[in-house]
Amino acid sequence: MECTVRWMGNDAGMSFVAETGSGHAVVMDGAPEAGGRNLGPRPMELVLAGTGGCSAFDVVLILKKSRQAVTACDVSLTAERAETDPKVFTHIHFHYRVKGKQLKADAVARAIELSKDKYCSASIMIAKTAEITYDFEIIEEV
Repeated sequence: MECTVRWMGNDAGMSFVAETGSGHAVVMDGAPEAGGRNLGPRPMELVLAGTGGCSAFDVVLILKKSRQAVTACDVSLTAERAETDPKVFTHIHFHYRVKGKQLKADAVARAIELSKDKYCSASIMIAKTAEITYDFEIIEEV
């Protein structure tokens, strides 16, 4: 895996462009009080978003493999950070909303557990500094 992060220069304040090995680009920026211009998400917001994406990906894949009729999945993450540098994540709560037809609660719980404990590299890595908690709700497809 590769990524190049490039500062956009003095005229851009604290904006950076990350170009991934898979050919995608994302703009990151700092808070205005740190010299940023709010042109993109903060780098730590992207870490949080990537963690949510990693886990949601796992949950959907595991549910599909277990022949659950999943039609939608989203996860809201709420994170707390240390007050002093390095301001690592200290707690992240995941709230999953999984939609489908006759989804089994135990299958959803198992998919989340497998993601958290075995498959999601991002959350497993972050769990070295942060307590990770989760809950979920199932929405019946009509």
